[in-house]
Amino acid sequence: MDLKRTHYIGNLNASLKGQKVIVGGWIEDLRELGKLTFLTLRDVTGVAQIVVVGEQGLKEVKDLNRQSVVRVTGVVQETKARDFPLEIKSEKIEILSRAVHPLPIDPIGRLESNIDNRLNARALDLRNQKTAAIFKIRHHVLQSIRKTLTELGFIEVNTPKIIGSASEGGANLFSLKYFDKQAYLAQSPQLYKEQLTLGLERVFEISSFYRAEKSHTVRHLTEFTSVDIEAGFMDYLDVMQVLETVVANVFEHIEKNCISEQKILGIEVKRPKTPFEKITYTQAIEELGKEGIALSQGDDLQDSHLRKLGEIHPGFYFLMDWPMKLKPFYIHEKEDNSFLSKSFDLQYGYLELSSGGRRLHDPNKIRARLEEQGLNTSQFEDHLKAFDWGMPPHSGWGLGLDRLMSVLTKIDNVREVVLYPRDPERLFP
Repeated sequence: MDLKRTHYIGNLNASLKGQKVIVGGWIEDLRELGKLTFLTLRDVTGVAQIVVVGEQGLKEVKDLNRQSVVRVTGVVQETKARDFPLEIKSEKIEILSRAVHPLPIDPIGRLESNIDNRLNARALDLRNQKTAAIFKIRHHVLQSIRKTLTELGFIEVNTPKIIGSASEGGANLFSLKYFDKQAYLAQSPQLYKEQLTLGLERVFEISSFYRAEKSHTVRHLTEFTSVDIEAGFMDYLDVMQVLETVVANVFEHIEKNCISEQKILGIEVKRPKTPFEKITYTQAIEELGKEGIALSQGDDLQDSHLRKLGEIHPGFYFLMDWPMKLKPFYIHEKEDNSFLSKSFDLQYGYLELSSGGRRLHDPNKIRARLEEQGLNTSQFEDHLKAFDWGMPPHSGWGLGLDRLMSVLTKIDNVREVVLYPRDPERLFP
């Protein structure tokens, strides 16, 4: 069976009038009109009208269901249809795959389906142009991030996802048996990316990570995609600048390169104003106090507090210089105030998109912090060995790609922007 196509539908244009083409895709619509049948054929790039004439052609499409896959050979011609600039007069139609009805969802979107039904039939849901637009944008976001970080001198790496100890000393870990050993799914590449600055200096990774949190919210997943960087010879203000550049470039790239996808989703993407606003934890406490929310230095900010801050600061902003006691063991203190850390979160309103900071590179200080936080130093000895080999001062961050996609597409539920989301209830498909 010959599967070749001469053109994608989206590449058909007036210069091809009178020429024979071969296209392939799925049937979105099928209308009989006397001795003619009109097919609406779509592939990943666009949609075309196919005119089926003649006894043989009509016989080929008789009893053909919508969403079936066909290969059409025909001639490009002018059309009287308002919705199509051109049409194809078919000479041959090959049925490659029949769709069995009833389908679990209507991918055209004439009949709305709830998100659970759509996720249960996610592959079919991608024929819905709104759904497809989300993941075309996601593709471009990843392109932009890789381009920006590469141009800034970062090297892409891949770290293990099956690990022998907690990467950050956290409790929300998925555990599994690794032959006769205890293992865990990585919740971040933190320790590995720090070690890699020893020789590669600037590294980044885009990968899935795992957190065993029983959170039933529109912004939490048990498997999520994280963009992580670590950079030797950079302080936390330096990597904040890198993060700002990455995010701003993503928005600019989508603004310029995803015009049709924006139109389909009914959104308008614009590069955000830079530099992003910077507010300290102390300033945040003071602002919340003015709103009648009394917090003391060292108190963590709860979701309700961040929502109030998000009303005051509705766009992108850095929330920086958090108390040391609220941060992981590897975060560096401020030289002029050891109560505070060289750390930051990137917020979009109330939503935390990224967390990062300057890391400790003195192994004695790291051991002291581990003990201070009640963590077993012996579990981190493999990691600490690298710090005796000449570890440069370094800083880094992790950015939640799925949350960034939610902000970019103005879609609140993070499950909409992940192909096959995993949460406490969903393990299939």
